Amino acid sequence: MQIISGTAVAEKVLEECRRDIAELAVLGRKPGLAVVLIGDDPASRAYVRSKDKKCRDLGLHSVKLELPATTTQDELLAHVRALNNDPAIHGILVQSPPPKHIDEAAIVRAIDPAKDVDGFHPVNVAKLALEDPTGFVPCTPLGCQRLLIAAGIETSGAHAVVVGRSMIVGKPMALLLMAKGQGGDATVTVTHSRTRDLAAITRTADIIIAAIGRPHFIKAEHVREGAVVIDVGINRVDDPTSEKGYKLVGDVAFDEVAPKCRAITPVPGGVGPMTIAMLMTNTIKACRQAV
Repeated sequence: MQIISGTAVAEKVLEECRRDIAELAVLGRKPGLAVVLIGDDPASRAYVRSKDKKCRDLGLHSVKLELPATTTQDELLAHVRALNNDPAIHGILVQSPPPKHIDEAAIVRAIDPAKDVDGFHPVNVAKLALEDPTGFVPCTPLGCQRLLIAAGIETSGAHAVVVGRSMIVGKPMALLLMAKGQGGDATVTVTHSRTRDLAAITRTADIIIAAIGRPHFIKAEHVREGAVVIDVGINRVDDPTSEKGYKLVGDVAFDEVAPKCRAITPVPGGVGPMTIAMLMTNTIKACRQAV
C-alpha cells in the first residue's frame, strides 16, 4: 500500500514554480498575487498567512488585503476593481467564506477571469468544461489530479467515483477526470449526500475522491480491495489528548480503509499542501498569459 505524500509532491511543484519565476525574472516580469480577507475568522486568517508566506518564499509579489468584517459589498467590489486594474497583480483571491452580508457569487463574478486563479468565475468554469487550456482550474481538484499523476495512478479507462458535488471540488474534479489527456480519460460517477446505496457505487471504483466534508465518512465498506483513495476532507474534531484540544481528520476513516487500498492520501499531509502549491502555479500561469 502506497501513502501518497502531498507534502513531497507539493515541494516538487514549488521547485517547478521557482524555475518558472526565474525565467520570468529574466524577462523583467514578476507574478503578483493579491489575497483579500474580510473579517477575522481564525482559520481563514491562518490560511491567508500561509499563502502570503509561500508567495514571499518563492519571490512572488504578494499583496495581503485585510478588511474589517463591517466592509460593505460596494467597498469590497471597489477593492476588487482596483486589483483588476493593477498591472502588478496577476492573481486575485477573495478568501472564502466572507461574512454573511457579502454576496460571494457576485464578488467572484466581479474578478477579472484572467486573474481568477481560484478558477471559480463562470468563464473559467466554462473553459474547464470545454477543455480550454487558457482557463484556470480550482486549486484543490487540480492538486488531486497532480497527486494521481505523481503517484503513477493510471486514470485512462478507470472508474473514478467523486463523493461530493461542490463547485470548489466535486464538480471540477469530475470534469478534470473526464477530460482528454494525462490525469483524465476516466469514466466518472459523481455521488453526494442524496445518493442511494452509496457504498454499492463506491465499491465499483478504481479511484475514489472523497470530498463530502464529513469526518471519517468513507469506511472500509465503501472501498474495494486495491482501490486508490484521495481524501480531500480537512475536518476539525475534538481531541482532549491534543494540546490544541482538536485534531484534523479527513473524510476517510484512514485506519480501516488504508489496508484495503493500493494507494491513499493521509490527512494532514495529503491534498492540503497541494492546494497552495497549485495556487502558485495558477498565479504564474496568469502572469505568462498577461502578455
